[in-house]
Amino acid sequence: MSRPLNPSRLERLEAGARLSERHSGAQHPQEALLPTVERWLPEARSALKRRFDEILAQGVHGLCFSPYLEGQAPGTEVGEAQIRARLQPLVGRCRWVRSFSCTEGHQHTPRIAHELGLKTLVGAWLGTDADINEREIQAVIELARAGHADIVAVGNEVLLREDLTEDQLLAAIERVKQALPGIPVGYVDAYYLFELHPRITAACDVVLANCYPFWEGVPREGALAYMQSMFQRTQAAAGDKPVIISETGWPDQGSAFWGAQPSTEGAMAYFVDTMGWAQQAGIEVFYFSAYDEAWKVGAEGDVGAYWGLWDKEGSAKFD
Repeated sequence: MSRPLNPSRLERLEAGARLSERHSGAQHPQEALLPTVERWLPEARSALKRRFDEILAQGVHGLCFSPYLEGQAPGTEVGEAQIRARLQPLVGRCRWVRSFSCTEGHQHTPRIAHELGLKTLVGAWLGTDADINEREIQAVIELARAGHADIVAVGNEVLLREDLTEDQLLAAIERVKQALPGIPVGYVDAYYLFELHPRITAACDVVLANCYPFWEGVPREGALAYMQSMFQRTQAAAGDKPVIISETGWPDQGSAFWGAQPSTEGAMAYFVDTMGWAQQAGIEVFYFSAYDEAWKVGAEGDVGAYWGLWDKEGSAKFD
């Protein structure tokens, strides 16, 4: 979720989840839910903060990364010095970074990440513009052949946005796979779309699932269990293919979405719960995201700008 989204994205998320539930028999969690604010006693909040700091200091598996500063957005050419300055604070806090594009300067991110000792999940951004898609595909192939991509993601939420047909997306995935033997190639989308598009799932070497209880209106207290069910459904669709959670997170500010309420403590608690489960269960998770991105207010509403572990200036948010 690091590029502009169609205005109807939230409606499509809800409609897609409901469609998926008709297959699974589950009841949608938004029914009759109103947002509630968690109450944290000072002692409990202090303990939560200590655990949050411990997990981040130990380092998590992966973080989703975009280098944009205030006033920048997709379409801005990003320089190498800026990318390096934004990546440097992540060293020691994660082992992998996930990037979303291979053009507009983002092609430098994987190489710089490797220079800093980080592994890379490198994304080629696909949308409705065939010329941009071609540049992205060529660039990700070149980056991977140069040794800068440990995993390649061909597209992000393309089916969710309805930017390409299944056949068009499948052709792009197969093209990149043929060009990059020996490098795992996958596709990123909302978890339930791997149930609904088995041809895409079958084409992936690794299934990359975005799992957001927040965007399905789940209260924070039940979010971990709901996210685990998202992961389990993806595993069932994937069969024997490895599944990575390519995005999950919780905002600390902004408007509620049905029963899901942004809050500082909620964001910390979701991070702690998710990373604790992932470590215990051996699940690979890319947390969304490293930094707040102010430009996303226009794409996702006010809540879109507040998913980072660091703020838009690069300062720690949860001190």
